Amino acid sequence: MRYRLGDICTITKGATGIMKAIPGEYPMVTLGEIDKTHNEYQFDAKAVIIPLISSTGHGHASMKRVKYQEGKFALGNILCAVIPKDESFVLAKYLQIYLHWNREELLVSQMKGMANVSLPMNRIADTEVIIPSFEAQQYIVNLERKLMAKELAAFKLIDDQLIYTEILHQAILQEAIQGKLVKQNIADEPASDLLKRIKVEKVKSGIKEKHLRPIESDDIPFDIPENWIWCKLGDIVESYQNGISTRGSNDITSAIVLRLADIKNSKVDVSDTRLINLPSKIIENHKLRKNDILITRVNGSIDLVGNFNYVGNSDKVLTPCDHFIRMRFGVLVNADFIFLVGKAQHVRKTIADNFKTTSGQKTINQGHIDNLLIPLPPLSEQNRIIAEVEKQAAKIEQLKKYVISNQQATEQLLKALLHQAFELEESQEAEVLMEV
Repeated sequence: MRYRLGDICTITKGATGIMKAIPGEYPMVTLGEIDKTHNEYQFDAKAVIIPLISSTGHGHASMKRVKYQEGKFALGNILCAVIPKDESFVLAKYLQIYLHWNREELLVSQMKGMANVSLPMNRIADTEVIIPSFEAQQYIVNLERKLMAKELAAFKLIDDQLIYTEILHQAILQEAIQGKLVKQNIADEPASDLLKRIKVEKVKSGIKEKHLRPIESDDIPFDIPENWIWCKLGDIVESYQNGISTRGSNDITSAIVLRLADIKNSKVDVSDTRLINLPSKIIENHKLRKNDILITRVNGSIDLVGNFNYVGNSDKVLTPCDHFIRMRFGVLVNADFIFLVGKAQHVRKTIADNFKTTSGQKTINQGHIDNLLIPLPPLSEQNRIIAEVEKQAAKIEQLKKYVISNQQATEQLLKALLHQAFELEESQEAEVLMEV
């Protein structure tokens, strides 16, 4: 049988502002996946928790989850508690299962508003739900419990597989910078000769040789092939430049100024950038090239400060803000290989050991970058390594997509099995009514 939700349940809005919650002994249900706590409780019941606003906002109607809560609990003021009037007639847990797995059709479709999308409580009250026999409700609750246990086990396996792909990726990178990923070629110019040529080219360009700290034997983190050489990053860098510090001007010329938010997975993402008016001279001096690397100069996170970020090829004029250091190499260095080296454990450890912290922000400077110890292969081997890394990365990406598709299939199977249970109960009740 179908019933109007407002006829069989009380519907009460939460009373506590999310930001005003005082940590305490009672759970406080919120919009997010992880709840908070509060020092007072509003309800002492078994309840279905429904959001009153869209999960994503910005004019888009969505609802990530319908929650279940029992006992004494507080509730955020952007949610409501739906509590059965008679628990011997309808189980709160059954209602939560039914509404959660049918939320798109029953709840999201009832949201309104152009900018601030919300779900009015009167529309929740008017929502019709299928209430089967009490025994059938118990069956569906038990079925969902069993399916969720299996789903959690499946998701654990999937998470392990995704972790494995990341471990595999890191192993490939480590082999790449240790000279174990591709075969050495005796015809390659030794890296020692390459380093000499790089220094000669820098002198020809008017770049003064830097006095860097000498490399000690204790500094060497691992063995490398005989035709490779250890050097400091400052030995092979053509130039550095800090990003633009100005926040704009009245000039008619403009360029994209990259922010930290424009870096996704250590690569520049131009999908949501900002255009700023700047003097043409500043734009020209800071304009990025295809093989430039942006180093995160300042960040609150240990994992992100000093990160090497790949600029890539873009037809747009890109410039970095002052949260970055732009690093550029000449034609005798494959910048893609240096990008890989920047992810190496010994490089990340050196950065972590040397950054400075001011007001919670961690910073590095060009001097820190100059003294990073890197393994340098022959140029032709650098090119072969990058080709092989790209080949292996494509395979790993395919594996990730396969794992994620399995996760989505598991979710769809769970939803289908529960829908089947709902439809079975509805069809059985329809048959009973026809017989009457």
